[in-house]
Amino acid sequence: MNTQWPELGELPAGWTRKHLLGLEELSREELEIILDKAQFFRDAFDRGCRKFSLLSGHTCVTLFFENSTRTRTSFTLAAQRLGASCVAFTASTSSLSKGETVIDTAKNIEAMGCESMVVRHSTPGIPQLLCEHVNCSIINAGDGPHEHPTQGLLDILTMRQRLGDLHGKTVALIGDIAHSRTARSNIWGLQKLGAHVIVCGPSTLVAADWEKMGVEYSYSLDAILPRVDVLNLLRIQFERQYTRPFPSVREYALLYGMTGERLRRAKPDILILAPGPINRGVEVTPDVADGPQSAILEQVSNGLAVRMAVLWLTEGGRKIDN
Repeated sequence: MNTQWPELGELPAGWTRKHLLGLEELSREELEIILDKAQFFRDAFDRGCRKFSLLSGHTCVTLFFENSTRTRTSFTLAAQRLGASCVAFTASTSSLSKGETVIDTAKNIEAMGCESMVVRHSTPGIPQLLCEHVNCSIINAGDGPHEHPTQGLLDILTMRQRLGDLHGKTVALIGDIAHSRTARSNIWGLQKLGAHVIVCGPSTLVAADWEKMGVEYSYSLDAILPRVDVLNLLRIQFERQYTRPFPSVREYALLYGMTGERLRRAKPDILILAPGPINRGVEVTPDVADGPQSAILEQVSNGLAVRMAVLWLTEGGRKIDN
C-alpha cells in the first residue's frame, strides 16, 4: 500500500448524514464535502494508490431490483478498495418471488450483519422507506425517475475537474428529461453550485413545468448550443415509457444527436458528458463520443471515486490505516 497519502481525518464538521437519498436534500457545503473527498480518492488513483483499509471489517450489500452495469460494479469496487466486503443481491433469485416484501428482505439482510445497503429500485421513494425500517446506512443508487445522486455527483465532479468553479457556467441536459433521475440529481446539485441549467428535448419529454425547478427549457438543441459550456447527453429510456415520445429514433438523432457538425458550431472547449449506456449514432456520434471534448470515460473513473467518498462518509469517516 502506498503510504504517502495523508489520512482523510475525522468526519468533516459539516457532514452529519448517515444516508444519501438524493441531492435535493443536501446543502452546498455537503455537496462540496463529497466532491472534495471524491477528488482525494481520484488523485490517489492517479498516483497509483488503489487500496485503503478505511472500512476494513465492514460489509456492503448492493440491493438492486433493476439491472445495472456501471453503478453496481462501481459500488462493488468502491467497497472493496476501501477494505469492505461487498455482497450482491439479485431480485430475480430472491424470496421476493415468494411474496416477501422489500422491507422484510432488507431487514433479513441487515440481520446477517451489514453496515450499508446500496439500493436501486424502479419505485421512487424505496430508499427513503428502507432507511425508516433498518439501522444500516442506505445509499440511493437510483429510485425510478426520482434521483440518482451518485451519478449527479460524478457528473458534477467531472465538470469541476475540467472547468473549475461552476458558478455562472451553463449546463444543458439533453434528451429524456421526463423519465431521467440523472437529470433531477444534476439539476439540484448544479443549481446549488451556481450553474445555469437548461433542459432540452422533444416537447413530449420536456415540459414547461420544469421552469418551476428554476431551469430554462428549450425544444431546440441548435438554438442553445452556442452558449453552452457542458452538454450532458441523456439516454432515451424506452423501458419507462408506454408510448413512443417521437416518430422515430432517426428523427430524434437528427434533431438532438450531438454530431461533429454540431460540435463545430459549439464553444471550442465545450465538455461532452453522457451517463451511459450511450447509444452511438442516437444521442452522440462516435467521433464526438471518442473525441477530445468528451469525458465519458472520465465520468466512469470519477464514479468509483465518488462512491468511495459516499461509502466512507455515510459509514462514519474512519481514518486511513496504513
